[in-house]
Amino acid sequence: MQKANNFTSGRILSPLIGFMLPVFFAMFLQSMYGAVDLLIVGQFARSLDVSAVSTGSQVMMTLTNLVSSFAMGTTILLGQRIGEGRSREGGGVVGSSICLFGVIAGVFTILIPLLAERMSSVMNAPEEAFASTVSYIRICGFGSVFIIAYNLIGSIFRGIGDSRTPLMTVAIACVSNIAGDLLLVAVFHMGTAGAAIATVLAQGMSVIISLKVLNRKELPFHFDRSDVHFQQDVIRKVVWLGLPIALQDLLVGISFLVLQAIVNGLGLIPSAGIGVAERVCGFIMLIPAAFMQAMAAFVAQNIGAGKYDRARKALIYAISVSAMLAVVMFAVTFWRGDLLAGIFSNDAHVITASADYLKAYAIDCLLTCFLFCFIGFFNGIGMTRFVMIQGIVGAFLVRIPVAFLMSREIPVSMFHIGLATPCSTIVQVCLCLICFVYANRKHRMISE
Repeated sequence: MQKANNFTSGRILSPLIGFMLPVFFAMFLQSMYGAVDLLIVGQFARSLDVSAVSTGSQVMMTLTNLVSSFAMGTTILLGQRIGEGRSREGGGVVGSSICLFGVIAGVFTILIPLLAERMSSVMNAPEEAFASTVSYIRICGFGSVFIIAYNLIGSIFRGIGDSRTPLMTVAIACVSNIAGDLLLVAVFHMGTAGAAIATVLAQGMSVIISLKVLNRKELPFHFDRSDVHFQQDVIRKVVWLGLPIALQDLLVGISFLVLQAIVNGLGLIPSAGIGVAERVCGFIMLIPAAFMQAMAAFVAQNIGAGKYDRARKALIYAISVSAMLAVVMFAVTFWRGDLLAGIFSNDAHVITASADYLKAYAIDCLLTCFLFCFIGFFNGIGMTRFVMIQGIVGAFLVRIPVAFLMSREIPVSMFHIGLATPCSTIVQVCLCLICFVYANRKHRMISE
């Protein structure tokens, strides 16, 4: 058996960064799935295809984040077992997770295609792009089994402290997606449908490669087919840890879908503009998002080993590094958002609308470096219900109301609508600070 990466002793910053970087690059390449779709569609198809892919991919991104967040329950439980010196129980955690997520995969594969038209209607997809949006969601829905399988496998690797293997597999899949987009969209002019088919095929490739690697890789615990069955105690713990994270991400994702729907009602150009901007935002937010995932695995092991102070120091280090990088991302996004938007569209009106919206997101860059690190910390120590609560507060009490009010302005400003996101993040960071003080006091009381 291979020894898992142990984060409970020695230096903090270098192992944390070493674990975070492969997570970052894997997330970067995974984001390339949708980004390449939008980039190639923007260059070789029509504005209605850009709108359809941006709206459809936003729906699929929300569902993907839901699964990825739920799989964090597996990551945290594995990390805690390793930190506690109980890595032999890992086989049961993995086997039960396979059963649980297998059921979820079956449900998604059936329901998403059936509800594709309803989802497009709820998203207020522009009339010209409605049929294409339905097509994108339906095709991706049939491939949702690959989305779920990939995210579960990634959560297992991160739980044992391995962030490099998922990077390797997703890199190969990303190249496949680019090739598929160029062939189906640029050569065969299949537009939205071609982009969706290329995405599904790439995700299938990623799962096949991941399974082959997992089958050959030595794990820090024994695992065979006999472990693949429903163990109620394990599933209960995975759900207990993962469900609040998943619900938080789902509801936050819904808030962004509502924001997209609000802008969709303003016309085709604003719809395409926010779609391009959200794709750019997916990249500029990768650094804090990578720290969030790395923090969860790092902190989970240290909490399992009873080293709260070490986990707290890791949070301070993560925020410091993330904040320095956030300043750079702010400058690029605020002043040269038009260049970033121009990567995904050649329509001057779409680029202008997108750049205006991105100025608000640039402000959010300076805030998410705190928020995402806090979320990773709280997930790692098991306070996933608080993570859910702060996410719901920010999404439904701040982001949606502010976006709705700004959309009623005459004339409408994409920058003002975009301000709904940093307003929400400010409230969430304040809640995290309060909870962090509470967690520290609780730890001191227990220690004494």
